[in-house]
Amino acid sequence: MATLFIADLHLNVHEPAITAGFLRFLARDAQQADALYILGDLFDAWIGDDDPQPLHANVADALHQLQQRGVPCYFIHGNRDFLLGKHFATQAGMTLLPAEQVVECYGRRILIMHGDTLCIDDAAYQKYRRRVHNPIIQWLFLRLPLRLRLNVAAKMRAASQQANQHKSQQIMDVNPQAVQACLRKCAVNTLIHGHTHRPALHRVMTQSGEAQRAVLGAWHEQGWMIKVTADDTALISFPF
Repeated sequence: MATLFIADLHLNVHEPAITAGFLRFLARDAQQADALYILGDLFDAWIGDDDPQPLHANVADALHQLQQRGVPCYFIHGNRDFLLGKHFATQAGMTLLPAEQVVECYGRRILIMHGDTLCIDDAAYQKYRRRVHNPIIQWLFLRLPLRLRLNVAAKMRAASQQANQHKSQQIMDVNPQAVQACLRKCAVNTLIHGHTHRPALHRVMTQSGEAQRAVLGAWHEQGWMIKVTADDTALISFPF
């Protein structure tokens, strides 16, 4: 058996092939797993659990069916769907996890996260993240009319895309010192995350020896997962 990790699907109504690929993944690969962990950005945007998009209901139903088949599903918020709440999680049968979580997999301790908190060289993004994660700002936003929230979210996405065009790839990647600090703080030698859209298995040298940083890919033209077994950590791509 194996535990599966995915991230950065960015599901939205404009890319139905990705949604179809995800639903097939849940009906096939995921049903054979011991557990499924979604490490953020399952959706391209989330403006509240009260958004009546059929896409959300379809995804929740498929995840709930997976849970009913005995495969638990866990979710860490990403930078696009950080407002996903308890109501949707209950509908989907998912367990919400904190931004950083150490999980036990076949005798191994693995640190999992979305990954954006490791990109500390991007000062502008980190300032934005602190602002939108303010509970008061979130409370106020979620009480705006749905149509206004849609407009605000669209403007924020456009501003983010424009800002990223002027940032170097290095700034938007993880900071090596931040990675080592997380590994040391949590006393682990394996880290799995998404966010950067740079799938790879990295060797990381720490004070206590060699560690591994496994990075998930984004679901654009193919799907990505990390498959952890008792003997291996594999990064796998597959067609939709």
